Amino acid sequence: MAEHDPDDADVSVLLVCMGNICRSPMAEGWLSHRLGNWSRGPKVYVDSAGTHGYHAGSSPDPRAQAATARRGFHIGHLQARQVVVEDFERFDLLLAMDTDNLEFLTRLAPDTRRAELRRLLDFAPTAGITDVPDPYYGGDTGFERVLDLVEAAVEGLLPELDARAASRRRR
Repeated sequence: MAEHDPDDADVSVLLVCMGNICRSPMAEGWLSHRLGNWSRGPKVYVDSAGTHGYHAGSSPDPRAQAATARRGFHIGHLQARQVVVEDFERFDLLLAMDTDNLEFLTRLAPDTRRAELRRLLDFAPTAGITDVPDPYYGGDTGFERVLDLVEAAVEGLLPELDARAASRRRR
């Protein structure tokens, strides 16, 4: 289930793209929605951020909001923010939408970080690609494609979250 307080969570996940108005809020919304329907699962804190602060404080792109609404969940309440150094200690997983953002996070990360850095699509090996494409300059079909990829990756991510939570409880 999705948690609203990172201190009460078994596992914490930060989803990261460049501007935090398209891909990462769509992924945050889907993961939170999916966790809300996963009653047996661990308590997971989910957030999203951008590697750049271009859109800090903005709502998700209207096309992203429309695409998620068509799939039965809403992201209009989310606000873009930029990744900060503290995120590397606050979260267990920082999941980048693409290789460029993963490389940015790797350069920004302190040596003593707690967070593991990966691409979201590492959890969807059958997708056949490693990067969630940025739909910003495209049409509505790009947003639908992003959601297809996000949904596949989240299904692969859920067992990982379960395993991390179980491991933490055993300590």
